[in-house]
Formats: sequence, structure tokens, C-alpha cells
Amino acid sequence: MSSASGSAPVPSRFTSAGATPSGKRHRAITREQALASLADGIRACIHCRPDTELGVL
Repeated sequence: MSSASGSAPVPSRFTSAGATPSGKRHRAITREQALASLADGIRACIHCRPDTELGVL
């Protein structure tokens, strides 16, 4: 999951496990956290499409 720049780490998008996000502000999350992030409106990466990999179309 990548965070927006600033003082508080607010998630901005997430990528699949095999993708290499740019920048230093990223961390691994569980499948359940990824699904909850999608439900909360966090954007999935448009290049690696982790939402499709999770079965969310």
C-alpha cells in the first residue's frame, strides 16, 4: 500500500505483491486489508490491477 506525502500516513493506493511501487512510502498488507481498502474507496494500481487479482471487478 502506498501513502500520500505529508505528516500522517494516509493510504492512497495499493499494488499487487509482485509489483514494485515507486518511492519509499509503502508497506505490505493482508488480503483482508486490501479488500477493506477497496470497500473504503482506496484506489487500486491501474497497472498491476490487484483488485482483479483479488476477484473484485
